[in-house]
Amino acid sequence: MSITADARELQADLARFRHELHQEPEIGLELPRTQEKVLKELDGLGYEITLGADTTSVTAVLRGQAPGAAETRPSVLLRADMDALPVQEKTGVDFTSRVDGAMHACGHDLHTSMLTGAATLLAEQRHRLAGDVVLMFQPGEEGFDGASYMIREGVLDAPGRRVDAAYGMHVFSALEPHGTFCTKPGVMMSSSDGLTVTVLGAGGHGSAPHAAKDPVTVAAEMVTALQVMVTRQFNMFDPVVLSVGVLQAGTKRNIIPETARIEATVRTFSEDSRLKMMDAVPRLLKGIAAAHGVEVDVNYQQEYPLTITDQDETHTAEDVIESLFGDTRLARWATPLSGSEDFSRVLAEVPGTFIGLSAVAPGVDHGTTAFNHSPYATFDDGVLADGAALYAELAISRLASLAAAVPSVGAAAASTDS
Repeated sequence: MSITADARELQADLARFRHELHQEPEIGLELPRTQEKVLKELDGLGYEITLGADTTSVTAVLRGQAPGAAETRPSVLLRADMDALPVQEKTGVDFTSRVDGAMHACGHDLHTSMLTGAATLLAEQRHRLAGDVVLMFQPGEEGFDGASYMIREGVLDAPGRRVDAAYGMHVFSALEPHGTFCTKPGVMMSSSDGLTVTVLGAGGHGSAPHAAKDPVTVAAEMVTALQVMVTRQFNMFDPVVLSVGVLQAGTKRNIIPETARIEATVRTFSEDSRLKMMDAVPRLLKGIAAAHGVEVDVNYQQEYPLTITDQDETHTAEDVIESLFGDTRLARWATPLSGSEDFSRVLAEVPGTFIGLSAVAPGVDHGTTAFNHSPYATFDDGVLADGAALYAELAISRLASLAAAVPSVGAAAASTDS
């Protein structure tokens, strides 16, 4: 049978496993129950398992058995993130989260299920693997930078040498019709930085603002000035997105507070704009504070870098998608997303690509349905088998092409003797 047919045989098990994960979501870097479930799915498949020291990550290495010299065998990494979000689920599905205030609102339960499905497919196809496969089950993608932990602990060198290529996948509950795979060479997702601002004024009575130093009006001016700065100092064709999510001050309407607090997220699509924002934002805010005679503390924190896919690896993935599912299932994005990903850290170290997959239910309007991170976001089980098949075939076909490009030990020795 084909890899897609084999994957469809696993569909019921993948859906069952996905529902188990969805009902018991865990947040952050410590996901003990999720780790336990993943290990149970991998048990008996012949993987070399390494558990994270500082997180509940799982690294699984499968040694291929296709003919070839072990010293020259390539390796490919496949990644799935496992963590959930602090969201109260409101979908009403029959496998709704049983954990109050936690939900798989970004589809990581599907990623984990698809990769465990690929683990089974690859174990059954190990005789075709011309190298080694690394499965990267990662906690803490949602703001905890779990990829950095796994990289520091050696996931990229788990086979005994640096992996040659890396592939990740992400489902979406909107954007594209059901079952569409999405690619983009180059910048695919924005960088993400965090801005925290504390305006330090002097409190007083609301009836006498002249006798105080009101931080509220200064903070309000800062919020507006930040938006104006983006439109006046940055090229519209290299966009910057700055959104204030927190604006806090005061305890009662007739009291001028001592401080006001602003928290914002900053998204940029080039390293030049990112560095320029790091300089321009503090300069602007300190100038406004000085003009009003107050102090300001500005904390501009770099978070996730740009997600930049390798052009060749992206084209490789597109070829595999089209060979498995046909060209009607592939969408090549013209512009990047303003979301961010810590898989960007893997792609900064090794060539690879990131693939989107629409898990919008068949017949649902993908332009109006709730997007990832919404308490109403739903993801269709129907994409699980195809995702597992793609993960597996990416590893099989890429290892074959990598091995073909590397001479065996015997051939290399013969070339040296001649």
